[in-house]
Amino acid sequence: MDRVPRFLYDVLTEPQRGGESFIGSIKIAVLPIAKVFTLCFLGFLMASKYVNILPANGRKLLNGLVFSLLLPCLIFSQLGQAITYEKLLQWWFIPVNIVLVTIFGSIIGLIVATIVRPPYPYFKFTIIQIGIGNIGNVPLVLIAALCRESNPFGDYEICSRDGNAYISFGQWVGAIILYTYVFQMLAPPPEGTFDIEDVNLPIKISNKERLPSHPPGSSAEQVPLLTTNVAPSDSGGSKKEKVKEFFKFLYEKLKLKQLIQPPIIASVLAIIIGCVPVLRRQIFTSDAPLYFFTDSCLILGDAMIPCILLALGGNLVDGPGPGSSKVGVKTTVAIVFGRLCLVPPTGLGIVMLADKLGFLPSGDQMFRFVLLLQYTMPTSILAGAVANLRGCGKEAAAILFWVHIFAVFSMAGWIILYLNILF
Repeated sequence: MDRVPRFLYDVLTEPQRGGESFIGSIKIAVLPIAKVFTLCFLGFLMASKYVNILPANGRKLLNGLVFSLLLPCLIFSQLGQAITYEKLLQWWFIPVNIVLVTIFGSIIGLIVATIVRPPYPYFKFTIIQIGIGNIGNVPLVLIAALCRESNPFGDYEICSRDGNAYISFGQWVGAIILYTYVFQMLAPPPEGTFDIEDVNLPIKISNKERLPSHPPGSSAEQVPLLTTNVAPSDSGGSKKEKVKEFFKFLYEKLKLKQLIQPPIIASVLAIIIGCVPVLRRQIFTSDAPLYFFTDSCLILGDAMIPCILLALGGNLVDGPGPGSSKVGVKTTVAIVFGRLCLVPPTGLGIVMLADKLGFLPSGDQMFRFVLLLQYTMPTSILAGAVANLRGCGKEAAAILFWVHIFAVFSMAGWIILYLNILF
């Protein structure tokens, strides 16, 4: 009988590939999640009614600080120091992988939505909540926590720099997907509202939408059959106005205002400066005359991780909210299961196939790990922001609540598997 416990002990403690035992792999995978959970719990505590240091307005300001300053500083400093023109050519699969994450995640979401049949009008909503993962904030947090431990990726500075650079390199692709594909998919139904109770109500026509020849209170019989339109007197001077209206139309149609965000600007600047040797030597090298600016960005970037986790934990204090009842328990469970359990194995197969085909840099395990993380993350927080713009923000907040709760456990399991495959 003593042989069974000893055999199990040898299996759990014997070093595997990469020099880590099974228990050691669990420790490496679980400790970063434990750190994330601890910081989120502190944010939850600070936002609770017993402490109330982080009220709703304070969390809103903290989120704005992270998005507008701390995250761009982290992206600019880490990505700029890591990227070169040669690496730019080697990293081409990162933006491609983000597109693949969206495509295959949406296909899985379509299958799940077809089987579950979510309540009207949340069919496309279900597809988006499964198909769009968090490719920025949460991976950056995990990499920062993982690299602090005795990790298999090597030195802390190299691990952190390369991991953050790989994650930041794909930010611009994610923003384009969010404000084009996601924005269109979350369009309100033909009834004009996501409120199920108001589906059968007639659509009200505002005064602005009424024809000038059909004033309020008048019937159709009172409208004259022929109307006179006054032609503009200056036809030649209207060409410039037409050109301005055309560019304004493009600006609004392509959602350029939403695409031009601080993290995206920081990514583009870091790529341009990092790939031009003359500019790189002026800013990103340790003996550069403007390195003090990069060092300042590094200091500010280090504050991004705790701030965003405190804000995330504080946002959970209100619970799932009223949107949970609208989506329904069955649909919520299906979204959580599809996002956290069905998408990651699909990504594992895609990354392994890309590795076999020689699309990935040889010997760079951090590169592969980041690609796998992009399939493993919970639903994107920015997708919730887009949902808020389209009128289904409460429902998205409910999904984000439950997905992030269960993601604490699912991410630990998937990271254990990834580390055992890579090392």
